[in-house]
Amino acid sequence: MSIFQFLLFIIAIIIFLLFFKQLFSGNFPKRGVDFEAKRNNSNIGNITNMDRSFSTPPPKLSRIEQLIDMADRALEKKDFIEADKAISSALILDKDNIELLLKQGYILINLNRLNEAKDIYIRILELNPKEDIALVSLANIYHKLGENKLSLDYHKKAIELDPLYAPHYFNYANTLYHIGKKREALENYKKAYEIDPSIDEARKMIRELS
Repeated sequence: MSIFQFLLFIIAIIIFLLFFKQLFSGNFPKRGVDFEAKRNNSNIGNITNMDRSFSTPPPKLSRIEQLIDMADRALEKKDFIEADKAISSALILDKDNIELLLKQGYILINLNRLNEAKDIYIRILELNPKEDIALVSLANIYHKLGENKLSLDYHKKAIELDPLYAPHYFNYANTLYHIGKKREALENYKKAYEIDPSIDEARKMIRELS
């Protein structure tokens, strides 16, 4: 064996020993083991949870719908002047809208502008003769204006159109009571209470007149 071969033999033995030392030390990657990736915390950005269910924006209101909403909010505050401004503006855009006209009539009554309210309800009945709310409202206005015959006529027309609506009988009874026809008033208070026992004022008036 030459010196060169002897050196190769020594090197081979050293490599062999180092291999087995590493093999039995356990310091090598193993199959099936996950290694945790690590970073300097200063380099990791914040992660936030984002709501994926984005809310749908509410549909844009038309100008009339905006004005009606303004009027309704004013009515909730009993601000009839602002409500009148909003509804009057809406009626410029849609002058034959019965819903708007009914609101305006109610507002004008509360502002004690009775003749204007009367004209509004007459206009409603021209558009729809079967609008019973306009009939009973007109009946109440005529009563306040002292035109009791017309008031009673319109109350009767409202009842004819909707004979199962208790407030029509109650309003009719109130007018009868105020003009001194208490027996007829009692009959209509009873009818109102029979249809809708939740009308406490009708029950009280029945007790008073019985």
